[in-house]
Amino acid sequence: MFTGIIETLGKVEKIEQEGTNFHFTVSAALAEDLKIDQSLSHNGVCLTVVEKSPRQYVVTAIEESLQRSNLGQLKVGDTVNLERAMISNGRLDGHIVQGHVDGTGECVKIEEVDGSWYFRFRYKPTPEHMLVDKGSVCVNGVSLTVVDPEKDEFSVAIIPFTFEHTTFGKMQVGDKVNLEFDIIGKYIAKYMVVYGNGAKTS
Repeated sequence: MFTGIIETLGKVEKIEQEGTNFHFTVSAALAEDLKIDQSLSHNGVCLTVVEKSPRQYVVTAIEESLQRSNLGQLKVGDTVNLERAMISNGRLDGHIVQGHVDGTGECVKIEEVDGSWYFRFRYKPTPEHMLVDKGSVCVNGVSLTVVDPEKDEFSVAIIPFTFEHTTFGKMQVGDKVNLEFDIIGKYIAKYMVVYGNGAKTS
């Protein structure tokens, strides 16, 4: 479980393919504090640490994760947003994030406004993956507030700190991003899809 508050950036040092799996070697300041089998969010995708050294670690992404996210497009030298799993006695500064990416979107517009930035994304909506104005969404692992949602687009506002300390600072129009929709909204939407036709629950 995560909160969408990015701790640091990691740099992809090596990518190895084994069958349909990709092994990513990543360098990061928090590498020395990691443990084998620990969960770590990479651009919003929960991956397990399988090897580590003081400055680097290795995680493996299976085919399902690669198909649902932008991890398969990563190249050596790229940076990723990193977050360790939340501590249960800490403050939930973002929102509840599972690290289970629902799908991807495309950045279609970037606009600077008085020192902050508005990023607009287009995605393929489904009845179970909906957005509401001022609701929560996770973009590349970053917990953000939804602005001006439409049928298949929405925007987010990025403050200078987030711009400088996440991959938003390098994002360009046309880039593919990972999206995880609010878990509470997903449960409600799923319930409405299943029982919205008046079917009885018992």
